[in-house]
Order: sequence, then structure tokens, then C-alpha cells
Amino acid sequence: MNELYEKCLQQEKELVFESVTQEDMIRLGWTLYENNKKFAGPLAILIKINEKTVFSCYPDGTGAFHELWLERKANMVYMREMCTLRAFLELERNGEELKKDWILDAANYAACGGGFPLRLKNGCVVGAICVSGLPHLQDHQAVTEGIRLFLEKENKFITAV
Repeated sequence: MNELYEKCLQQEKELVFESVTQEDMIRLGWTLYENNKKFAGPLAILIKINEKTVFSCYPDGTGAFHELWLERKANMVYMREMCTLRAFLELERNGEELKKDWILDAANYAACGGGFPLRLKNGCVVGAICVSGLPHLQDHQAVTEGIRLFLEKENKFITAV
């Protein structure tokens, strides 16, 4: 578990943006969509900047259930400014509970893989990038792979300060 936690921290340091525009996030959304085709099931996608939806996609096989998961993951990213898998691991590692210890209602927040912060190189979290449809470790893999592909393709790979 510590190894996975450290991997999440490293990904959060690596997968950052110099700047973002809505057009960037639309291109990121399509990169996620294309990359997600290699996984064993359909993945719904949600990208928000400053809590405003700039990209959402619900391929065949996804629907309202996934929309709820995406919103809950995005809420967690905004609240904790970390990827949702790290939130899950932190709760588990510390023996804490979402409602009791973090005072967050599970109806509105999800601590499981698939949500990732849209972080600028100065460290500010300005959005959330989320996928839903697979087991949560695969959701995490799908979202981080997609972000990495986008940053490489757009030649925007930098490291946070």
C-alpha cells in the first residue's frame, strides 16, 4: 500500500500543467476517450475547471450511475486537492472513515480511484479530471495514462515546483 501511495504522490507531481484552457481540456477529454477504448469496459469522462464542466462523455454502456460517481470523485479532488485513489489509501492507512474523520458524506464524495487533480505547475488545483466505469484501480490507471499521453502529445510535460 505504501508503494501505491508513493506512486500517487509522484503522479501528482508529474502530471501538472503550465496553464489550461477549455480547448486544452476538450482535447484532453478526447485523448482520454480514445485511450480508454483499450480497457475492458466503457468509461465515462468528466473534466471540470473551477467546478464548471468543460468536457463530459458517456459512451454506450455508461449512464446516470456513472455521472453520480464522476461528480463524487470531482468533489473529492476539489476538497482534498489530491487524486481520489490517494484519498482512499490515506483513509485506509490511517484507519479513518470518510464521514467520521473527514466529515464528508459518501453521497457527495468518493474515495476511490478515477479522479485526478488538474494542477498547475505553481501547485494550485484548478479542476478535476475523472473517469468511471472500471474497478477503481483501473479507473486510476485510465485517468493517469490519459493525462500522461495528452501532456506528451501536446509537448506540455513539466514538473510541479
